[in-house]
Amino acid sequence: MILSDSRILEEMERGNIVIKPFRRDCLGSNSYDVHLGPYLATYQAGELDAKKDNEVAEYPIPPEGTVLHPNQLYLGVTEEYTETHRHVPFLEGKSSVGRLGIDIHSTAGKGDVGYANYWTLELSVRLPVRVYAGMPIGQLIYFEVEGDVLRDYGKKSSSKYREVNPHPVPSRMHLNFTK
Repeated sequence: MILSDSRILEEMERGNIVIKPFRRDCLGSNSYDVHLGPYLATYQAGELDAKKDNEVAEYPIPPEGTVLHPNQLYLGVTEEYTETHRHVPFLEGKSSVGRLGIDIHSTAGKGDVGYANYWTLELSVRLPVRVYAGMPIGQLIYFEVEGDVLRDYGKKSSSKYREVNPHPVPSRMHLNFTK
């Protein structure tokens, strides 16, 4: 079951959902609009290695925006910090963003119960597109969880993205090979 706008507000009141900053006008009938944060990052190597900590270069998005180009992966970040303690958050692109040919995530659209952080975006485009910090980029949808959660994301030792960071976070897949 997807939470409605009134249920999202109730769960925020209970502390089960946290969105900072929260703007009431970004609350849809069953989702919350999130915005592109002020930073983008790109990988420096032409070939990535899943067993290595691949280097990225981060840069601020200037006021006049920046153009994203096809065949380049950009890591972005949401302006909003979120916490979800009893629901499963899904991050989906907004239709207006999709109609510009922008994908906001490759595979990581689902969060976990206990996730508390900014969302790193995996941005790719079909055509060159100018984007701006603060523009609406996606929407969070919250699903009910059936049954008790034994160990939420924040308590799992294998959680690689727990450190709160308002910057794009590159893949930490390499940590899976160090065990």
